[in-house]
Amino acid sequence: MTWRTAASATPHCLTGCAIGEILGLVIGTALGWSTAPTIVAAVALAFFFGYLLTLIPLRRAGVSWGTAIKLALAADTVSIIVMEIVDNGVMLVIPGAMDAGLTNGLFWGALAFALLVAFLVTTPVNKWIIGRGRGHAVVHAYHH
Repeated sequence: MTWRTAASATPHCLTGCAIGEILGLVIGTALGWSTAPTIVAAVALAFFFGYLLTLIPLRRAGVSWGTAIKLALAADTVSIIVMEIVDNGVMLVIPGAMDAGLTNGLFWGALAFALLVAFLVTTPVNKWIIGRGRGHAVVHAYHH
C-alpha cells in the first residue's frame, strides 16, 4: 500500500465530510445555535454526505442497496470518525472560531485549517486501513 493510494482515497472522505461539516456549521452558526448542537449537526451531516458519496457510485455500478450500504459503512466509518474528531477538535481549540459569524474570516479560516489538519491526520489512518484490505479497499473494485 502506497502513500499515493491513501492520499487519493482520503479526499473522497474529506469531500463528504467537508460538505456535511460546512453545511452543519453554517446552519448552526446562522441559526445562532450553541457549540454542542452545531457540532452534532455538522457530524451527522458529515456522515450522511460521506456515506452518500460512496453509495452513489456503488448504486451506479449496479450494487443492491443492502450491499451498497454495507460496503459504504465498511469503507468510510473509521475514516469519517477520525476526520470528524480532528476537524471539530481543531475548531474547538481555535479561540473564537465557533462563535465567529459567517461573515467573519476567523470562521472560514479556522474551518479551512481544520479540514487541512483532518486530511493530514486521516491520510496515514487510511493507509493503515487500506493496507489491511479494509476501508476504501472494499469498494475499490467498483470505482472503475
